[in-house]
Amino acid sequence: MAKNTICIWYDREAEAAARFYAGIFPDSTVTAVRRAPADFPSGKKGDVLTVEFTVAGVPCLGLNGGPTFRHSEAFSFQIATDDQEETDRYWNAIVGNGGQESVCGWCKDRWGISWQITPRVLTEALAVGGEEARRAFEAMMTMKKIDVAAIEAARRGDG
Repeated sequence: MAKNTICIWYDREAEAAARFYAGIFPDSTVTAVRRAPADFPSGKKGDVLTVEFTVAGVPCLGLNGGPTFRHSEAFSFQIATDDQEETDRYWNAIVGNGGQESVCGWCKDRWGISWQITPRVLTEALAVGGEEARRAFEAMMTMKKIDVAAIEAARRGDG
């Protein structure tokens, strides 16, 4: 296990979530599934307790801790995309499998984990600053899933 690992609390579906992520994102895998050695407050001996996995190179631990704690947008994965095709692929995988759309490139998966599917063209525009950043930012504020062509047009000042 890595020295620093993100621990994500799930009700009972850490393994399903980890396998879903591993099937979508490159450099993602499930590395270990650990079962409870005894009964615990939200499960029984032998139930999946933790799942070690990696999402886009980031080590994570899924903990089946039960229904006590819920997810919020205070934690999210931000996935940088190179083009509209990649943006669409990730967005559609998350939203199309029980997730839900939000705004400005944010969505949630069916387990309530927030994702920012962020084309590099947007972060590059914001890094430039000035009017180009303002135009790209204002265009983004009207979107759910980010439209790469619309961000590029805003950067140029078209429209």
